Amino acid sequence: MPEVRDRVVRAAVTLFARKGFEATTVREVVAEAGVTKGALYHYFDSKEDLLVEVYRTMQTAQRRRMEAIADSDLDLPTRLHTIIADVVETTIADLDEAVVFFQSFHLLDPTHQNLVRAERRAYHDRVKALVEEGQRAGVFRADIPATVVVNYHFGAVHRLGLWYRPDGPLSPEELGLHFADMTLASLAPPT
Repeated sequence: MPEVRDRVVRAAVTLFARKGFEATTVREVVAEAGVTKGALYHYFDSKEDLLVEVYRTMQTAQRRRMEAIADSDLDLPTRLHTIIADVVETTIADLDEAVVFFQSFHLLDPTHQNLVRAERRAYHDRVKALVEEGQRAGVFRADIPATVVVNYHFGAVHRLGLWYRPDGPLSPEELGLHFADMTLASLAPPT
């Protein structure tokens, strides 16, 4: 019955993004999903378990995509450009998850907060390693610390849920390319 589990998660994401985690009840989640409370509790022990699943799902999918690109045979600037465009596009594709992700983090218990932070740090560290590799090779400017580049970029990605609108003038692909172009331009060695 994975489809029931998926319906519960999708309903929770929609409601958590619209109403907030704290204001959403289990009753509302099961009504939105069209399942019983028993079905929800078959897969999740609590409403917080649903929130943890939102984090796990989003981070796992984005990390897999990033790792595949980072490990590819593309040249370094193309890999970094592709990763940046991809994380923007996938964040927008799952904008409700992104809203929940960044608005509800403080509501996780400390153990889950640490797990989410560790997963996010691993993602950022892998991207930072690509920037550092390019800096050592002279492909990217070395006068800006890689940590600053990565935190600046991901800080902007983390705010997409606050301002991006799917009915706005930019498609996810266009915005991803703009983010990637700006990041790569900022890393171009001075002439």
